[in-house]
Amino acid sequence: MEKVLIDMAVRVLLMTQWFDPEPTFKGIVFARELARQGFEVEVITGFPNYPGGKLYPGYKMKLCQKEQIDGVNITRVPLYPSHDKGKIGRVLNYVTFSISLMLYGLFAKKADVIYSYHPPLTVGIAAAIVGFFRRVPVVNDVQDMWPDTLSSTGMVSNKRVLSLVGKVCDWVYKRSAKIVVLSPGFKTLLVERGVPAEKIEIIYNWCAEDAINQSQNVEQSVFKADGKFRILFAGNMGLAQALDVVLDAAALVSAQVPEIEFVFLGGGLEVENLKRLSQERALNNVVFLPPVSMAEVGLYLYSADALLVHLKEDDLFKITIPSKTQAYMAAGRPILMAVDGNAADLVSSSQSGVVAKSGNATSVADAAIQLFRASDTERAAMGENGIAFYKSHLSLVRGVEKFGSIFKLLAN
Repeated sequence: MEKVLIDMAVRVLLMTQWFDPEPTFKGIVFARELARQGFEVEVITGFPNYPGGKLYPGYKMKLCQKEQIDGVNITRVPLYPSHDKGKIGRVLNYVTFSISLMLYGLFAKKADVIYSYHPPLTVGIAAAIVGFFRRVPVVNDVQDMWPDTLSSTGMVSNKRVLSLVGKVCDWVYKRSAKIVVLSPGFKTLLVERGVPAEKIEIIYNWCAEDAINQSQNVEQSVFKADGKFRILFAGNMGLAQALDVVLDAAALVSAQVPEIEFVFLGGGLEVENLKRLSQERALNNVVFLPPVSMAEVGLYLYSADALLVHLKEDDLFKITIPSKTQAYMAAGRPILMAVDGNAADLVSSSQSGVVAKSGNATSVADAAIQLFRASDTERAAMGENGIAFYKSHLSLVRGVEKFGSIFKLLAN
């Protein structure tokens, strides 16, 4: 009986440029859960070099390297290691991995399904070519909407290049058996661009559950018991987060409710600028904390009174659900969601927090005061609602079950 079950296992080839020990979202946790749910999994990835652009200690570039992490088979193929600000190095990094991925995929043990993680788009191109020649269905997991992201982040501004990238995306989507997106807005946008709705599945992202769950077992707060109501922003502080707006909100709040304190935890290109602005404006209700390890982030989330999400006002961000949303829900703390569109809808429908308008300091300040003035019971209910919604719709197990259903359907 056991042999029959093994023979029937669906073989999935996971194609992703970044994988553990690199910091990545759908890495070993995803592969391990797929294996736990009965799939035969092989990961095809590069030699670890992200984010520094240098090979990790213990690795040497080879034509092919086989290894195992937590029982998952990993195959590493060569690439040009680079992650500097120069576009040439980044392009070489993407293209060389794509070529190696394609060459290995064409001659590797045949899979029942190919899973392709996007970005970068070059992985999708290689997966499409391998899928075509090996007659294997391809599932593309679209985490960034190209070319929109390239334009919104300022990475690419040349309209001809953006148009070319858009056409390549259309080609990849056309050759996908299924496309998985992280929000309803992503699906709407793809349908508007001609992708059949029945080809697209919405699977929300999950969070680093181990770190969050561990933090919930620690009763002592990382913050002082000084009567402050702390609203925490945890994560990257770049141009997209537009946190100068939150500083404006802090200034408004300071005059009305001095007990509220905004805490910024993490790093990013804008940290020093934000610190300078805060000092110039003498904001005594703003605190900056340095980055901490992923294992420690959960402690800060769990210790805060409320958790803040903010992105600049942009059409692309209206269909984006920032990854910290899931972590905030799993931590069981009220959320101050200052991102318009799908992310706001998620918090409203789950009743896990208060929604403010993106880029609007007055709205953010009003939401902060609303959370402060809510009763302990009301805030606790928001946190419990977030946890319940996360477990039902956003958790790792739930997400992988949905992927598994797609893989099984395509493999038959």
